[in-house]
Amino acid sequence: QRYLDNMYGNANDLAKGRQMPDHYTARQYRYASVSSPIGTQMSHAVGFSLAAKQRGDDIVVVVFLGEGATSSSEFHSAMNFAGVFRTPTVFLLRNNRWAISVPSEKQTASKTFADKGIAYGVPATRCDGNDALAVYRSVSEAVEQAAAGHGPQLVELLTYRMGGHSTSDDPKAYCPEPELEAWRKADPLKRLRAYLEQQQLWTESDEQTLLGTLREEIKQCVEKAESTPLPAIATMFQDVYRELPWHLQEQQARCESAGPPKHNPHGR
Repeated sequence: QRYLDNMYGNANDLAKGRQMPDHYTARQYRYASVSSPIGTQMSHAVGFSLAAKQRGDDIVVVVFLGEGATSSSEFHSAMNFAGVFRTPTVFLLRNNRWAISVPSEKQTASKTFADKGIAYGVPATRCDGNDALAVYRSVSEAVEQAAAGHGPQLVELLTYRMGGHSTSDDPKAYCPEPELEAWRKADPLKRLRAYLEQQQLWTESDEQTLLGTLREEIKQCVEKAESTPLPAIATMFQDVYRELPWHLQEQQARCESAGPPKHNPHGR
């Protein structure tokens, strides 16, 4: 429900409608939002983990990035800082072969993207990103190493982006169909399901029961999100300052007295 509230930017949205859709965040779950500029979440993650290390908190910070983000200055800043200060940070590098339309071979001259971690003194491993069990084991081991005080870790997850980068992207313009077909056979969901069925832990009946339950739950959450009003106009002044400056207090009072704008930019 909280995720769909964020997608709709309604009054129950934890970000109060001020984030892009799908930029979900929940402090109580220690889940920080991604940041749209390429690679910036890596510096945030290192900052979180350095703070945890200084306070003596028993936590490890995990951050996702794509192979394209390794070409950003943020990657250098985050990896160098994490390596030097040995922060408990785990970098999960999803190498899906494409940074929008730029293929991975045009992103780096390094033999692998894992090599980039080693260059900063960050231990790095590679695993089959389409094998859920392999990912679980590799990430678990990286978290254990970081938690034990061995500094940051990097895991390169080898996978493939099957669809477009966004709804405005047409992957047919650059992604060869034969390549797609080969990766369809390595679908991680199908592989995991086949394994569970082989172990007699999952059946077609289980699948249909679960899908029915999820569809109904999502439908109810969508209906609730759609019926929830937009955030109050005063919320734009919240969560920025610990104590609201006087000039913003005046602006807030004027906004509240004037009410919301008469036009409806969201068409709702």
